[in-house]
Amino acid sequence: MLMAPISQAFIAAIEAFVAEHQVPLITFQKGQRKDDVMAAHLARFTAPEGVLFVGKAQEKATVFRTEKRRNPRTGQPYPWLVRSTAMVNHYYVYAVDRDFGPFFLKFCSYFPYNAKLCLNGHEYLKRQLTQRGIAYEALDNGLRSCAAPATMQRVADGLSAAKIEALLHKWFGRLPHPFGARDRRAGYRYRCSILQSEFSLTQALDQPVTGRMFFEEVIRENLDLGRPDHVQLIFGRRVSTRTPGRFRTRVMTEGVTPSLHVDYKHSRIKQYHKEGRALRTETTINDPRDFDIRKGLSHLSALRKVGFQANRRLLDVQRISHDCAIGEAAFAGVSRPVTVDGQRAAALRFADPVVQALFSALIGFRLVPDGWRQPDLRAPLAALLGLPPEGVSAGRMTYHLRRLRLHGLIERVPRTHRYQVTANGLRIALFFTRVHARLFRPGLAAVMPGAVRDDSRLRRAFEHLERAMDHYCEEAKLAA
Repeated sequence: MLMAPISQAFIAAIEAFVAEHQVPLITFQKGQRKDDVMAAHLARFTAPEGVLFVGKAQEKATVFRTEKRRNPRTGQPYPWLVRSTAMVNHYYVYAVDRDFGPFFLKFCSYFPYNAKLCLNGHEYLKRQLTQRGIAYEALDNGLRSCAAPATMQRVADGLSAAKIEALLHKWFGRLPHPFGARDRRAGYRYRCSILQSEFSLTQALDQPVTGRMFFEEVIRENLDLGRPDHVQLIFGRRVSTRTPGRFRTRVMTEGVTPSLHVDYKHSRIKQYHKEGRALRTETTINDPRDFDIRKGLSHLSALRKVGFQANRRLLDVQRISHDCAIGEAAFAGVSRPVTVDGQRAAALRFADPVVQALFSALIGFRLVPDGWRQPDLRAPLAALLGLPPEGVSAGRMTYHLRRLRLHGLIERVPRTHRYQVTANGLRIALFFTRVHARLFRPGLAAVMPGAVRDDSRLRRAFEHLERAMDHYCEEAKLAA
């Protein structure tokens, strides 16, 4: 009852606003796509800016309720606020801004009256290019080409927290919302934080088949690291009570457009072939605290750096995976002992199963943005060796890390006990594991005498060679 007057006044203000401005008030039906309703209204909208419509939907929300409690000493009742959830009405205000393009503001009609602003940086970019008279060709949430790429990049980089805050206050001044002037004077006002952010990189391709071939290669590269029907590359981060979320990489091949998904805590990198014309890599961050960044909008620039670095890091891994070529000197440098500043490290021999397990585990850690610790590598290494985590001692892990570090495959993050996989380390790990898994194992399985007979060219060639050698020995009277 304490908050009912505020809720009722807000709902009345919404109804008065739509009546005064002749804006449709639409009740969303169950299962109805709000984006489709928005697109239909946007197609008919011709003004530079304004409200398209207001939508109403009943959705679950975190709310505070009052419940009756009694004083255990006096027995007198008193109200008490408790956190709960409830199905309450939410109001979506869909609008177009002169500088930002389409966006929506969502208000909860129940205490504490949470609100959400959703905007699209690509729409902002297109609006800014149009105002500057710069020609471009648009994709869905992206640009395929632009007449002034350098200017376009500067405009995109200029989308700041301050501009988003200004947009919010501009429309708060025009739209009804739960906190009236008296509430705002008392300090009750909205403070903007980042609930979800998406950072994308769109790379135009010369022809559609290029993207299809790329993803076929990505899928082929990952099939030997997990099950063919649901590829997963475990990041190997030890999950504790303080580490929420999943750590895995998936290649999804359902439908005609394959996509790559990399999960990291509450965040995700997604990569796919955009409209058959571009390679799209996008990082979605659902909790900035995954990267030790606060949620406030003022930290957008730090979050942007993390998101775009993650996109580039994924591309680096894939490019290296397909171009990994190693010379004799590099191979010898890994497979022989080394001495660095008087410290000697044993060889990382190709056929050693422990070395193969180490390299397989290292591949996943290249995408971990803040480095990893010795215990993080221990669990996946033990699993690859068929051992429980305690089967690899701390002393043995120290030995392995020392070998990897002196061979230049990993490096220590300055002033921490964390490590990072070097670019060289990733190349070597990928090359060793791919050659072992896709050349040596299937090749030897096909030509060994005890192998299941098949009609492969490799098998026939070896049998022809064996017959020729037997015939030569008989002629030379050297047959056993």
